[in-house]
Amino acid sequence: MKKIAKDKPVSKKARLVAVKPSGEKEAAGSMIDLIHDLVRQIPKGRVTSYGAISKALNLPNPRMVGRAMGLPVKGGKTIPYQRVVNSTGHLSGGHQSFRRQLLIKEGVEVVGDKVVGFRDLFWDPVREL
Repeated sequence: MKKIAKDKPVSKKARLVAVKPSGEKEAAGSMIDLIHDLVRQIPKGRVTSYGAISKALNLPNPRMVGRAMGLPVKGGKTIPYQRVVNSTGHLSGGHQSFRRQLLIKEGVEVVGDKVVGFRDLFWDPVREL
């Protein structure tokens, strides 16, 4: 077992489960659904990394998150993909100018392809969920 927070052991098989605002747990149909559900929980004006999502879901590789972000979303729901950046705070993947515009609209300053104040805006799903 590994420890995520002080004195809270978590098994390697532990996974996050999407929770509705009512507190009711929602079963996810696949790992892609889990990734999309977790990304939907990133607050406006905050960003996270592919690696942080990968760690929270106990995935072996952050590239799995990037791949899932490019796949169609079930049920016509949207995901705020602009809030997921690489581990150094740079926009990566396609549609960078559109992602930059969406982040700026949320109050996130972006210079070139880098989120300004990345560490201050970083949302860690392991700690904050």
